[in-house]
Amino acid sequence: MQSNIFSNGDLEPCPLCNSTERIVDNQRAEISCALCGLVLDESLVDNGPEWRAFDHEQRDKRTRVGAPLTYTISDKGLTTTIDWKNKDSNGRMISERNRAQMYRLRKWNKRLRVSRAGERNLAHALSEIDRVSSKLDLPRSPVREDASVIYRQATKKQLIRGRSIESMVAASIYTACRRCDIPRTLEEISEMSQVPKKQIGKNYRFLARELNIKLKPTSPVDYIPRFATRLGLSNKVQIKAIDIINISMKNGFNSGKGPTGVAAAALYIASMLLGERKSQKVVAGVAGVTEVTIRNRYKELSELDLGTSL
Repeated sequence: MQSNIFSNGDLEPCPLCNSTERIVDNQRAEISCALCGLVLDESLVDNGPEWRAFDHEQRDKRTRVGAPLTYTISDKGLTTTIDWKNKDSNGRMISERNRAQMYRLRKWNKRLRVSRAGERNLAHALSEIDRVSSKLDLPRSPVREDASVIYRQATKKQLIRGRSIESMVAASIYTACRRCDIPRTLEEISEMSQVPKKQIGKNYRFLARELNIKLKPTSPVDYIPRFATRLGLSNKVQIKAIDIINISMKNGFNSGKGPTGVAAAALYIASMLLGERKSQKVVAGVAGVTEVTIRNRYKELSELDLGTSL
C-alpha cells in the first residue's frame, strides 16, 4: 500500500481524537486519521502522470495513454480507427463471418468520420497540405500544424467559398512558412502544388487581410543556408554572404528588391571572393531567379562599401 503520514498544525483536528496527523492512501484515494483511523476525505484526484507502466521496460519509456492532438487531421486525431487484420489480439485467425462484420464496421466508421460535405472538403484540404508540405520538406511542427490552423480559420470564416481548395491550401502553406521563418518562394510552392504563382500571391494577401495576420518582410539572410547547401558552398562562403547582406541592409539597399535575388547575388559575390566560384547560371537555377537579376544585384552591391574589392 502506498501511503504517506504527515502532520500539520493548520489542519482541523480529528473529530474523534483531536489528532492532526493524517495518512494519505494513494491506492484507495483516502485521507484518514493516523491515530483512530477515521476516514476524513475520499475520492481524491490523482495528480500523477497519465502513463501506465507494467514492467521496467515500459517504466523507462514512460509512454502516454494516447496520441497528441493534431490539427493536420480532420478529426484532430480524437476518433477511433478500426484496423483491418485477419487475426485477433491473441493471434488467432478471425472467422469468415466475423471478418465480414469487421469489414462493414470499418467501412461505416470511415464514412461517419467524414459524413458531411464540409468535413470531406476539410479532410481533402488537410491531406493536400500534407502532400505539398512533404514535397517541400517542411517540418510537421510548426509549419504543417500552422498551415492547418490557418486553413481551419479560413473555413470557419467562410473564406474558402468561391475559391479552389488547392489554391487556398498553397496560400496557407506560404503564410505558415512566412510566419514560422522557414522561407519558401512562391515559385517553389507553385511548382509543387500546380497552382499559378499569381493565384497563390492573391490568396495569400486575402488570407493575411481577412485573418489579420501580421507578417514581417522576408530577409535575404533566411535563404542563404538553403541556397549555399544546394550549391555545395562552405560555411565561410555563407558567413561572407550574410556579412554582405547585413552591410547592404544598413545602407537601405534591400528596400523594394526581391530577397531571393539579393541572396543569390550575395552568394555569387562571396563565392568569388573566397575562391569557390559558381557561375551565374548555376546560382540563378538554384535561387529560382534569372541571370539578369543576379547581374543587376551584383552591380548594385559592387557600388557599396563592402570592405573588400569585387
